[in-house]
Amino acid sequence: MKKFLVLCTALVMHSLLLPAASAQETKTALVPLPSIDDFSRGKDGWSFALGAGIEYETAYEGSDEFGLELEPAGGLQWRRGNDVFFWVGEAIGWRGLRADTWLFEALIGFDEGRAESDSKKGYLDGLGDSDEGFELVLQTRRAFDTDWRYWLVGRLVTGGDGNLGLFGVGRRFGEKFDGSGSEVNIVAVFHDSKYANKDFGITAEQSAASGLAATNMSGGYRSVGINYNYRHYINNNWQIYGEALYEHFSSAVRKSPIARGDFEAEVGIGFIYVF
Repeated sequence: MKKFLVLCTALVMHSLLLPAASAQETKTALVPLPSIDDFSRGKDGWSFALGAGIEYETAYEGSDEFGLELEPAGGLQWRRGNDVFFWVGEAIGWRGLRADTWLFEALIGFDEGRAESDSKKGYLDGLGDSDEGFELVLQTRRAFDTDWRYWLVGRLVTGGDGNLGLFGVGRRFGEKFDGSGSEVNIVAVFHDSKYANKDFGITAEQSAASGLAATNMSGGYRSVGINYNYRHYINNNWQIYGEALYEHFSSAVRKSPIARGDFEAEVGIGFIYVF
């Protein structure tokens, strides 16, 4: 990580000497949404970006503890027309634009699970560490027009620990089509019983070890959430991005002893260098 930070620092010092006027150039993104990383500058072929961000976020699902975390950013992409294949962090996937108003995405990501040590106050003691594993994420957005000012969004997350789905609406702010500006999404989130118990269930064995009441969660409505994304091009190579998320849990989720808070939240900011 130290080498990574040194590289980022060197890139910052180098790029600040570049003319700021290049930031005014208009580049065509696959879709003009700040939440979608696009390093292609509108061209086919390979593109690569590297960066880092810092997040202040809830320690785990249902926690009332918060902490800072350093996160890598950027990734490797290959674009051909309206299709982009990407590898970023612990995820690899594809996204494609169809008929100018449909965006499809499929990726395989890694879920790190939850560890007892995630709670510094010991609220998870006795619950053990949950399993790590891979998840398949399928997402689609349907814009109301080709300017991608408004859209509908749906997402399915599925894996060995159950299924989660969300449905919502989004709004883009700004006039550029290069992926800069900001956007906001409002979504309703649902989960099946297996996914619900992954985060909020307590088995009889865990109850005996932790002293928390045994809890068996049922599927259904999980939460309502709102997230905000921002992206600005400082110059032709550097981007600054920011994000904020708030998720308010349903009454069923809040009944779990694990849910010490009735919401999850995070806010983050970072920089990306596009090579």
